[in-house]
Amino acid sequence: MDAERRRRAAAELYGRLLRIYEEGRESIPEHPYLFETDVEICLIGGSCKSPVERFWNGNNMMYILQKAQHNEESDPMEESKTDDAIYASELLPKESSGPVALSVRRAKQLISLYTMVQNPNMPHLKISELVVLPPLWIRCDGSDPEHTCWLGAEPLKAGNKITGINFYMVTCDGPAADKTCFANMEELKVAHKMKHHSSIVMTKGFAQYELVRAAAIEDTIIESESNIYVDITWNTVDKILETPPLISAAVLNITLESGDPRSPVYQLYRELQFLLALAEGLKTGVTEWPEPLESESAVELVQEFLTDLKKKLDGYCISGHSNETEKIKCDTAAVDSSIKSIFSERGDLDFAEQLWCKMRSVSSYQELIVCFTLIIKSLEHGEIQPWIHQGSSSLLSKLIQQSYHGKIEVVSLSGITPIQMLLEIGLDKMKKDYVSFFIGQELATLTYLDYFISTSVDLQEQVHRVQKLHHMLEIMVSCTVLLQFKHENLFPLTQICMKYYKENPLNEKHVFQLPIRPALVKKFYQNDNPEIWKVDISSGHGQKEVKTTWQVSTNPPVEHMTSNTTGLFSDSTVNGSSEERMYFITMAKCSQVHFT
Repeated sequence: MDAERRRRAAAELYGRLLRIYEEGRESIPEHPYLFETDVEICLIGGSCKSPVERFWNGNNMMYILQKAQHNEESDPMEESKTDDAIYASELLPKESSGPVALSVRRAKQLISLYTMVQNPNMPHLKISELVVLPPLWIRCDGSDPEHTCWLGAEPLKAGNKITGINFYMVTCDGPAADKTCFANMEELKVAHKMKHHSSIVMTKGFAQYELVRAAAIEDTIIESESNIYVDITWNTVDKILETPPLISAAVLNITLESGDPRSPVYQLYRELQFLLALAEGLKTGVTEWPEPLESESAVELVQEFLTDLKKKLDGYCISGHSNETEKIKCDTAAVDSSIKSIFSERGDLDFAEQLWCKMRSVSSYQELIVCFTLIIKSLEHGEIQPWIHQGSSSLLSKLIQQSYHGKIEVVSLSGITPIQMLLEIGLDKMKKDYVSFFIGQELATLTYLDYFISTSVDLQEQVHRVQKLHHMLEIMVSCTVLLQFKHENLFPLTQICMKYYKENPLNEKHVFQLPIRPALVKKFYQNDNPEIWKVDISSGHGQKEVKTTWQVSTNPPVEHMTSNTTGLFSDSTVNGSSEERMYFITMAKCSQVHFT
């Protein structure tokens, strides 16, 4: 590239980066921008997950450059556009494609251009007012001998003045199971000292262990995003792959997807699914009836229930406790023995809640109407005098209260009315189930739960909040059963979950984080291999700090490797053993250039 072409390319890159940066200060652009037909430029904000977080500590805006992916249906003339407004999104491929890396040679050209436009000693570029741009990272395809997967550059500043550039280089090899090819701790420290002319270095360790994973049931794998793992950090690393000391800092990371059939509260999850089907039917006018939760038909169950109540009212069933309520044995009573003391069916179910337990087996709209017809007739004729909890605002509760005075209003069992009636009593029942758990386990107060059980919002929002309660219940139950957590650990975790869900919609992919002592979970990882093990070797302070990182990981350290380097992914083993853990070996180095 001759000098004039190089100057023009640098000026064009600076203009594009500056515009993206200025737009990003208002709001992060949703789409990448195109540069020179072959490069996509993405701007990532401080709140977004950084793809280089394992190798770089920055938490502000940054550019990510990668190969532009041309849509086969796009007009080839689009590539010749020079209008700054062109988005790379016009050239994006199908949704399934991930990011694609640039060649290492092209990445080095772009790093060189970025360095030029951030160097205040380049008057020939004719930049009137030099702006300090965010750091720039480029995805690389590993085509060089070092297998470079990232190149990065970050301006060094003194106030608003640029004094130099930090360069980063991340390389990756593997996967391999042969630990004899791993680095030696002392050799890493010596290499860092020689490269950066340091006499003193600091070391910091990081290890991630998977405590609970989506495991196999017999010969099948349950597709689940559920995972519980622990991140441990400590100072002063003596050897590669050392087990973290118990004085380390640890954070438990919990991602849990509801609906695992192995969960002790799976039947409650199925109950929730029936509630969601009713809510969807109320919203769309079309109800997809799920598989019944009971073997008997809902009509038979409701008829038997009403007959029993009528007999009691007539004095046929004398138990000696006329006010004793029938305890319904719902499916949730069949929970695993290890959880019975934590979550069990309530014994104070009122008439409406007991009806819900019977009518969860409704499998058609016609069956629903028959059930409510039987109930309303029994109320109208005074054949039953059921009791209900105070505070319920459901239509059925109002009819029951009216029946106490001998007359109830006429209800037209048509349209969405029967669906809404069943949804209301289901909501009331399930809210009380969750409240009973959280208060019974002393994990929350009724005041703190008020947001989740409020009736001041519409029915759809109430259902959404009940989903949040169920997700939190699944998390608490999993940590109790799988990790043997006690109240002292469950209480802060509950507060973290509730705070998140008071401010955010349901998100079962969210990672809930709980600071813990490593001793709490040591028995789950002490004899296991880490998913990630990393050591940072650093020297200097402030902007003069330089760092070398050595890491092994069971998964590729960069997402663009999964599509670009399929040759790296093999099922090869050492000595014929399939038990050896395969590791990717990643090295991150940095160097500084100071402008004079």
